[in-house]
Amino acid sequence: MSKPAPASEPPKTGFALEVDGRVKAEFQTKEGARKGAIELKSRFPMLQVKIYDASSKTRETFELT
Repeated sequence: MSKPAPASEPPKTGFALEVDGRVKAEFQTKEGARKGAIELKSRFPMLQVKIYDASSKTRETFELT
């Protein structure tokens, strides 16, 4: 389940959705983050959405295909 992030700080564990450079939601699994990204991009395709992986400290740009 997602929870709102209090600031633009990336989480220490799990995954997060970054929207236009700001952390908007945190997830325990990558699949949860992907589902959140799909829902968000479906509703607002103009947003830049990235999935942040706390364990590897990497960001992956998400695009609908």
